[in-house]
Amino acid sequence: MTDVRAEELHIGESDDVVRVRQIVRDAAVELGFSIVDQTKVVTAASELARNTYTYGGGGRFRAELLNSGSRHGLRLIFEDDGPGIPDIEKALSDGYTTGTGLGMGLGGARRLVSEFNIESKPGAGTRIVATRWR
Repeated sequence: MTDVRAEELHIGESDDVVRVRQIVRDAAVELGFSIVDQTKVVTAASELARNTYTYGGGGRFRAELLNSGSRHGLRLIFEDDGPGIPDIEKALSDGYTTGTGLGMGLGGARRLVSEFNIESKPGAGTRIVATRWR
């Protein structure tokens, strides 16, 4: 059986992106992630939180600390009720951007975690679940 402990935060302003990063860093340290893995999961969380705020118009964040015997992980859930992503595969490709960035965000975040799932429909928002295992 997996033990799950969670923390939630509403993302409604740019300062909340900083709060997400701190929550994720603290959780990664608590779970015993190496400094490299801490950096990877915090970087992914920062990108996903920024996207939730910028493109989703704000939303919800949930961090779940997972403990299942000797297996430990950190699951990050980002949800918004924004415009959605019309073409998920295109959005995940390097170089694609709808803003002013480099277009490495979603694809980069996906590469920094162990598991990555994105659900989105135009006009119905986006839900991203990213998990990093130790």
